[in-house]
Amino acid sequence: MQPKWGIRGMAVAPHSLASESALAVLREGGNALEAMVAAAATIAVVYPHMNSIGGDSFWVIHSPGKAMGGIDACGAAAGLATKDWYREHGITKVIPFRGPVAANTVAGTISGWGAAHKLSKQGLGGKIPLSRLLSDAIHYAETGVPVTHSQSSLTAKKSEELKSIPGFAKTFLVNGKAPAVGSIFKQARLAKTLRQIAEKGTDDYYRGELAELIGKELTDIGSPLRLADLHRHHAKLIDPLELKHSIGNVYNMIPPTQGVVSLMIVGILDQLNLKRFKVDSAEYVHHCVEATKQAFKIRDQFVTDPAYMTKNAQSFLSPAFLKKLAKNIDPNRALPWGQGKGPADTIWMGVIDGDGNCVSFIQSIYHEFGAGIVLPKSGINWQNRGCSFSLDPKTLNHLEPYRKPFHTLNPAMALFKDGRSMVYGTMGGDGQPQTQCAVFTRTATYGLDPQDAISRPRWLLGRTWGQTSDSLKLESRFSPWVAKELHALGHEIEMLDAFDETVGHAGCIIREPSGTLRGGWDPRSDGAVSAF
Repeated sequence: MQPKWGIRGMAVAPHSLASESALAVLREGGNALEAMVAAAATIAVVYPHMNSIGGDSFWVIHSPGKAMGGIDACGAAAGLATKDWYREHGITKVIPFRGPVAANTVAGTISGWGAAHKLSKQGLGGKIPLSRLLSDAIHYAETGVPVTHSQSSLTAKKSEELKSIPGFAKTFLVNGKAPAVGSIFKQARLAKTLRQIAEKGTDDYYRGELAELIGKELTDIGSPLRLADLHRHHAKLIDPLELKHSIGNVYNMIPPTQGVVSLMIVGILDQLNLKRFKVDSAEYVHHCVEATKQAFKIRDQFVTDPAYMTKNAQSFLSPAFLKKLAKNIDPNRALPWGQGKGPADTIWMGVIDGDGNCVSFIQSIYHEFGAGIVLPKSGINWQNRGCSFSLDPKTLNHLEPYRKPFHTLNPAMALFKDGRSMVYGTMGGDGQPQTQCAVFTRTATYGLDPQDAISRPRWLLGRTWGQTSDSLKLESRFSPWVAKELHALGHEIEMLDAFDETVGHAGCIIREPSGTLRGGWDPRSDGAVSAF
């Protein structure tokens, strides 16, 4: 499969309609930030099992000649979200994954759209109105979109679990069953909500008429969220984390995301001179997996809401610290591995415009269909990100009012010493740092083109979307000898399908110093690269 080429602008998304929405904005003279707002709105409509406007998002942004930037559009826990509140509702051990009590954090993604649109105007001279950027999404919600195999199959898998959750069956099922592939899926209530955001601005979601409606809906349905929680929310402009790599600088999101984990993995592999192994060999996969274990140990010990962290995440990216972790890796034996963080549902998208402005973006509702609830009038499917909180005060991510939840989300970007720039990322919980490792090492270390890097067989240690086991999973296109050698090294091997969604929906765009763009999309998704 060949990479896609362009020079005036390129977008990649796990659904082709989202990449086309971004491309349309680029063709109209819009910049990368404007294009990504359009793509974010469209993907929330056309890929509803993976994300929604009731979730969170994170942005990593770069313009040539300017400092790296980012947007943290993560919502915090409700003021009422306390251990006592859950105890009063008969919950003392684990926050449920589904239902109104799982919807305990503010949905921040709309604030991120607003922050990006404002940055576009102030920093890049953007002129395209929000109403235009949301027009595709509104159209698709009103008139409908064809149901993908991904949406249909996942709805069927989860319908028994979710059909009793308020609003789910009415929104996502047809006569009590998953919609058929290719049938038209409409979301009239969501269209109305998006139209109001387009007309009144993103702040209406948090401090306007729409906020009052959402606050009442959440209260009535039994969520601990209140209007006051929406009122206090604002997206934050941040400075991303930076890894000094031998090939260039690599960037990712700050905590509460696991961006530092993705950077640590490629940093450890840089210390180990990964290129001495043949790409996709057992030695290559083994070292990538063992580097992942080292990074995950740091994650599970330290990474949480930065207000509660005891160490600065940037300190984990120092050469001395990475060298220390690299020395823990046994080239001849797999270290024991415990439980991961569990499944997640997400989309990643990237845009680079003709001026070289880059955006790496990720938007999520955590588990598939989030909490499962759909608010009756606004039509918003709310995230369950806050079920990752613990009710045990002794744990790292214990629940506190206004605390930000741990996020598996982490959009990545790299600026190479030779003048190239790259945006890349994926969906998939624990799999996100691992697939980022595969895409980065295959492109940056081994020089493969983005499409080849993404299409090659991938691996996954632990759990992700749709999975509950913690084995080392390999797509079946890996050589049987690779699987045999990895098993001999002590890895518990589980084989997946040839192209398996379990390993995520990745994407990548590389811009050459000449302005030439090359992009790759994931054949495991319904995605595409769109360019001109």
